[in-house]
Amino acid sequence: MRRMRNIFALVLGLGLLLAVAGCKQEAGGGGGDVSALKNRVDQLEQRLSGGGEGVRMDFVRESTLEQILRSGELRVGFEAGYIPFEMTDKNGNFVGFDIDVAKEMAKAMGVKFVPVNTQWDGIIPALMSKKFDVLISGMTVTQERNLKINFAAPYIIVGQTILLNKKLEKTVKSYKDLNDPKYVVTSKLGTTGEQAVKRMIPKATYKSFETETEAFLEVLNGKADAYVYDLPNCVYQYAQQGEGKVVFLDKPFTYEPLAWAINKGDPDFMNWLNNFLSQLKNDGRYDAIYNKWIKGTAWMKDIQE
Repeated sequence: MRRMRNIFALVLGLGLLLAVAGCKQEAGGGGGDVSALKNRVDQLEQRLSGGGEGVRMDFVRESTLEQILRSGELRVGFEAGYIPFEMTDKNGNFVGFDIDVAKEMAKAMGVKFVPVNTQWDGIIPALMSKKFDVLISGMTVTQERNLKINFAAPYIIVGQTILLNKKLEKTVKSYKDLNDPKYVVTSKLGTTGEQAVKRMIPKATYKSFETETEAFLEVLNGKADAYVYDLPNCVYQYAQQGEGKVVFLDKPFTYEPLAWAINKGDPDFMNWLNNFLSQLKNDGRYDAIYNKWIKGTAWMKDIQE
């Protein structure tokens, strides 16, 4: 059956090419184009006689997965600073949940892990221009992003939470209470935290910042009323600087699956990634990484401020 589908696809492509060639010839021009099309037809005929194997091998060779194996390197794109997923420690090394996962991925491939630290606002264009092979950077799956890139199955689910100015402890109980122009709400530029504020707290006065820490410090220093961001980051900010100084509204008010991203049109690589994730989650490695970076706090003392 699979062989018949391959033959049908090739026959269809052959017919289309012949039709285009005939139309151009009847129009009385484009001789060079017609010649090129006929050459392509000849190539398709040769592959058709081989049962479509040549076409299949072309797709395999074009897969990012094959390119990674040939180069011996897995180039992973991320933006260091999204705590606890990707950060820099006091020795200048990249560490975090995603970094450990990426290293396991490279190990499973038998290649070298190559980190590619990239500014967040240019990270999707960088993937699309093949500056790296896979994006592993705590990226939330959204329909807008999915128009440009493909996502593997989610590897963790997070949501937006709030770190609140302590003076509002008795008056603000949820994100809905912040939907008023008198409240100043902060988040990081270009993130789903920012989107959540604009979509779900549209009347609040919004201020965006380049980093999560800058946005949180605005609240800690009394210049803003609330910081909206992913639960893991709010846990970190609260533990490091906010305990007793801000109020942590820790119930997520959004549903946000995080996933790895690759370029479109690469089913072989996507298949490998999803199978790797399934294995990772069922052999104990994922739990160890999760417990270290999400549940644990021992790593905090080694992180670069």
